[in-house]
Amino acid sequence: MTVVVVESPSKAKTINKYLGKDFTVLASFGHVRDLPAKDGSVKPDDDFAMDWEVDGKSAKRLSDIAAALKGSDKLVLATDPDREGEAISWHVLEVLKKKGALKGKKVERVAFNAITKNSVLEAMAHPREVDGALVDAYLARRALDYLVGFTLSPVLWRKLPGSRSAGRVQSVALRLICDRELEIEAFRAQEYWTIDGVFSTAGGVEFQASLSAVEGKRLEKLALGNEAAASAIAAALKGQSFKVDSVESKPAKRHPYPPFRTSTLQQEASRKLGFSSARTMQIAQRLYEGVDIGGDTVGLITYMRTDGVDMAGEAIASARNAILKNFGEPYLPSVPRKYTSKAKNAQEAHEAIRPTDPGRTPDSVRKALDAEQWALYDLIWKRTIASQMESAELERTTADIGATGTDGKHYSFRATGSVVKFDGFLRAYTEDLDDEEDEDAKRLPAMARGDSTGVKSIAANQHFTEPPPRYSEASLIKKLEELGIGRPSTYVSILKTLADRGYMRVEKKRLIPDDKGRVVTAFLESFFKRYVEYDFTANLEEQLDQISNGDIAYKEVLRQFWKDFTAALGEVKDLRITQVIDALNDLLAPHIFPAKADGGDARACPSCGNGQLSLKLGRFGSFVGCTNYPTCNYTRPLTANAENAADAVPADGILLGQDPETGQNVTRRVGRFGPYLQLGEAVEGEKPQRASIPKNTNPAAVTLEQALRLLSLPREVGIHPETQTPIVANFGRFGPFILHDGVYANLESPDDVFTIGLNHAVDLLAQKRAKGPSKRARPGALRNLGPHPDGTGNVEVFTGRYGAYVKHGKTNATIPSDKTAEAITLDEAVALIAEREAKTGGGKKKAAPKKAAKKAAKKKAPAKKAAKKQPKEAVAEEA
Repeated sequence: MTVVVVESPSKAKTINKYLGKDFTVLASFGHVRDLPAKDGSVKPDDDFAMDWEVDGKSAKRLSDIAAALKGSDKLVLATDPDREGEAISWHVLEVLKKKGALKGKKVERVAFNAITKNSVLEAMAHPREVDGALVDAYLARRALDYLVGFTLSPVLWRKLPGSRSAGRVQSVALRLICDRELEIEAFRAQEYWTIDGVFSTAGGVEFQASLSAVEGKRLEKLALGNEAAASAIAAALKGQSFKVDSVESKPAKRHPYPPFRTSTLQQEASRKLGFSSARTMQIAQRLYEGVDIGGDTVGLITYMRTDGVDMAGEAIASARNAILKNFGEPYLPSVPRKYTSKAKNAQEAHEAIRPTDPGRTPDSVRKALDAEQWALYDLIWKRTIASQMESAELERTTADIGATGTDGKHYSFRATGSVVKFDGFLRAYTEDLDDEEDEDAKRLPAMARGDSTGVKSIAANQHFTEPPPRYSEASLIKKLEELGIGRPSTYVSILKTLADRGYMRVEKKRLIPDDKGRVVTAFLESFFKRYVEYDFTANLEEQLDQISNGDIAYKEVLRQFWKDFTAALGEVKDLRITQVIDALNDLLAPHIFPAKADGGDARACPSCGNGQLSLKLGRFGSFVGCTNYPTCNYTRPLTANAENAADAVPADGILLGQDPETGQNVTRRVGRFGPYLQLGEAVEGEKPQRASIPKNTNPAAVTLEQALRLLSLPREVGIHPETQTPIVANFGRFGPFILHDGVYANLESPDDVFTIGLNHAVDLLAQKRAKGPSKRARPGALRNLGPHPDGTGNVEVFTGRYGAYVKHGKTNATIPSDKTAEAITLDEAVALIAEREAKTGGGKKKAAPKKAAKKAAKKKAPAKKAAKKQPKEAVAEEA
């Protein structure tokens, strides 16, 4: 009997079918050990010794593996074919050695790129040992991330209250996003004009051309800087005769793209399918692990974490057969195409992402896949097939149309276009672009030199230069890859970490840095500049690649890094908060103190007049306040345009009028959390009545009537007919809502808070209760996903106060934002639960949030102790 260890239960089930009754295939459920989230897990003073910890669930699974080994003579480690997979095999091996479970047992390591019967059996026939160099590279990366996270994060907490954490790679990725935002803020639009014409051939076919040269001299893009210059040229050409000065046609070829690697798959799935990087990898994982086709579980694609672009010989042969069958002989090149990866690293699996059988068309598996799985498989299949097809043949044409103006100058208009002579690979696949236009999309009519052309119109058109676009997930991944930062398996976790920390947000698929992220980046650029430089991070990645190749010792890399890093920490630890604030004021000035239109002092306090605005650091984050505090208590949010004309709001607010019932003043004010309304003034021991101004409401447009309505909230809608308790309406963090006995129901419009009637409110609450349980009542399961693979009960989906989550036993795991309660699968839920148990030490029950809050309030640790107690967030993003 042979025991085989893989990562996931679904993978184990499939492989057990392939190998037969003489094999027992067990799942490790990913990593079985990790560095405890506390000080001292990596010991630089003890030659970088690492203390590993096995959580409760993993301990049980390892015991199951050890028990299975008692009746076997061989252990085969068959985890994924990349650095992480090698690390999992090494961890399992080390734990089993300590248990004494391997005495007299043969240990082999196998790696397969696809979960198909042939691939698995071929790998089993060619075993090897665990690759020590790959394990060393993993240890180096893990130690570096831990040391940065658990050393730099406490510095942030002390110097920047409200900050969460810093990481070796996440901080550099965040800097890219913040730097792009600075470029956009610093950008000043420049006016320019173009002269555009619509012409026609003798046959009446219209085409467009733009002025490109005057008197034979090329016209630069910004050469016409005002309307007068452009209008003068348009006037000089009015009524003039045009003819074709030259026509030049050149043949051109467009070659197919290589098959997908991890980063290009994520980019194209984002552009074409609208998938986030995380969603792409989740779907790809399912396609890799296999789906049921005709009663057999078959892996549809090869391993999806790779930087390779080449394909195995048999895969190329199969792809060529598919081209011949589906497209015909003209689309098949005479020799197979070979691609070489431009990536510098060598630690990932080297074959491209491709169908395990290129002959298996998307239509043939449509019924076995859901819509998202089919769309991604279709994308991968088409890209793979296109990579082995003939090049597209084009004819690119440039025509110059000229005329002499009334001012005696010769003006030349240029038209460009192309004609596809043979579509080649384009018949199967075209790649989308992020922020550019395809110049090959235009087509010109036939024309010859000397031909006269008709003039339909000539117009001067105004334009303005545009700032660089914000990064999308796809373009950020592309940039990180170009810089050599991060690796295929890390891009998703980098983006997730930045969003989870509140350092950035995604709006309309663009990445926007939040104020918290900008402050952290400015701090790191000011005091740890070397460690957020792109070249430094890329060079460190290259050193990790050298370790994986066995070229350098991993502890030597750690020693050099730690020596320089601790020196930088020593320079910063004695910094005073005022020094930090001064540096951040200077670096973030364009963002938090934008120039005033009248040229006045951007930092002058609008309340007291003689104070200066400055960044302030509070326990809930950063804001802007006056240097004359407490004499002047003016504050506003960090972003200067958070409220229209925020500079004009004095500390005592803008008077909107008097409340007719009480005679008290109603004022509009700005605090550190944004604009709000206030009734009356603060009386000793009592706070005045206040109301936040709802999102998407222009504070400057709020009238006295609207202010009084907001200050009157919460509004009682009526008494619920079943419970005889009130239903109330109000605004919350997530918009307008109604509340009854702990059940919240969202309202469609802000106006509904003031207009919704009792009957409608009762209906909404009934619908909400039908969808899911009360947020305060003990919830019932929304879905039963089935039994947990370890046989200890079902995995269920619930909804709670903070959203949907999965539950097994006493362990709850939040469902990430890129998944839904309706779509999450058992395997995905099991992985989330395993990750949660690893963090909490085997599913130990936590104190209730309210009790924990009270306990924390009663006993606040001194600042020094708080700095030592480091949360798990300090662990870097690439564990």
